Amino acid sequence: VQLQASGGGLVQPGGSLSLSCAASGRVFSINIMGWYRQAPGKQRELVAAKSKSGSTDYVDSVKDRFTISRDNAKNTMNLQMNSLKPEDTAVYYCNARELLPSGLQKDYWGQGTLVTVSS
Repeated sequence: VQLQASGGGLVQPGGSLSLSCAASGRVFSINIMGWYRQAPGKQRELVAAKSKSGSTDYVDSVKDRFTISRDNAKNTMNLQMNSLKPEDTAVYYCNARELLPSGLQKDYWGQGTLVTVSS
């Protein structure tokens, strides 16, 4: 599985930004797709994820501001980020979790894309 992320950039506080991720390769086995972020000096954290069946999960700090969407037919995923705050500044990573025949799971990562929220 290969992941290609796009989007990111510099935005003022209160602004909006959209991230996109396209998956290719053995995409039929992908169960969960999501976005993680890592701020300087902090651990990588899950921002939002969406399963193939449609269930979603968000970190509390982005609920009601970020929306994850996924197109299973096109193997793409978007993260719409509204009301951005300086604390949202981080490198954002696209993630795909593959469900293996053994029942184990394997993670794939896209290249990071920097989101900077600053005036």
